[in-house]
Amino acid sequence: MNLLILCPHYAPDVAPTGEVMTAITEALADRGHRIHIVTALPWYRLHEVEPDWQGRLWQTESTPWGWITRLHPFPTDKANIVARALGFAGFTGAATVAAVGSRFSPDVVMVMSPPLPLGVSGWLASLLRRVPFVFNIQDVFPDVAVELGAISNPQVIAVASWLERFLYRRSDAVTVLSEDLRDNVARKVGRKNPERVRVIPNFVDTERIVPRSSATSYQQQYGLAGKTVVMYAGNVGLSQSLDLVVAAARHFRDRDDVAFVVNGGGSALDDLVRSANDVPNLTFVEMQPRERLPEVLASGDIHLIPLKTGLARSSVPSKLYSILAAGRPVVASVDEGTEVANTVERAGAGISVPPDDEPAFIEAIGDLLDDPASRAAKGSSARCFVEEWVSPAAVAESYETLFEEVRARRHRIGVADPGDV
Repeated sequence: MNLLILCPHYAPDVAPTGEVMTAITEALADRGHRIHIVTALPWYRLHEVEPDWQGRLWQTESTPWGWITRLHPFPTDKANIVARALGFAGFTGAATVAAVGSRFSPDVVMVMSPPLPLGVSGWLASLLRRVPFVFNIQDVFPDVAVELGAISNPQVIAVASWLERFLYRRSDAVTVLSEDLRDNVARKVGRKNPERVRVIPNFVDTERIVPRSSATSYQQQYGLAGKTVVMYAGNVGLSQSLDLVVAAARHFRDRDDVAFVVNGGGSALDDLVRSANDVPNLTFVEMQPRERLPEVLASGDIHLIPLKTGLARSSVPSKLYSILAAGRPVVASVDEGTEVANTVERAGAGISVPPDDEPAFIEAIGDLLDDPASRAAKGSSARCFVEEWVSPAAVAESYETLFEEVRARRHRIGVADPGDV
């Protein structure tokens, strides 16, 4: 099968969604499929195009399984919504040209979102090529932006919501990561074919990420050796309540045996650093190269997932499964009943507390700091849980089955736009 895949990040970019799509692509290639990836030049780590890739607006490279076309992402400050929208528009326009103009003849087009406008590129390519369109949803947009207050203009929200429903209803299938996200999207698809919304969870690579000693070169490098390390590793942006991490570090500042780490970068980093200038036991570390992820995860004795109120209902951070694979306990500050909270509970992997509840968050961290045996037990339970989780190969097989299904459905009903049937 020939697959055209549009996604915002791809290796060597270090974005979590790039890791996911890279592994899925490689697993699909192992199953004999030919693939054309349309993506951005690497930019996630620095929030600008990586130095080795600068000076290029468009580049196509051959691989053993097909091609990768990389486009300039027009990166902007995430806090500047207007500039960010213009950047998305520029990238979407270039992606549309690359997808529609490709000499590759796909059997299926798949798009990863966000960014939501990238779905337009995929839909147009599928329409012109008269092939099915599969929409892969990692975060539900505009719900995330509305919850954050990043979008408050009623007209902008209305347009984004209209585009969201337009794309859902013109997709042959919409894939989401969890049942609660499925319920969210199915409501928007409406009565017409809600069964087209499918749950295909992200995977965890349990061969690459394994439990190991926390006495790593990373700990030595950043002066953490001999301490119990409480770590947040990931994007430092608008979705995370990282003020909770600063508050917790400040609360435990007199404990010489404890160190807090924020490993990552993003639009909220500068403000976060300024807010922590009186917290000597909190270390900020820049986002690390992709190949160092297993070591970074091992270096934390306790990992943190603090999402702002409402965010866990429209977003599932893939870092959760990597933390569990590393055999580390989690303190999650998330909405009750969401995928993150349910997974932590099912796995026996840590403690879940309400979002933005500073006393509960600090108490949960303190409970784990004071009980090494509990930390070890929860970490072991976490690892056992993900060893039964789906692998990249299993996820690729699920997508392959879905691709075959939507192709067969198209043949039964003809080549009409699925929004019309």
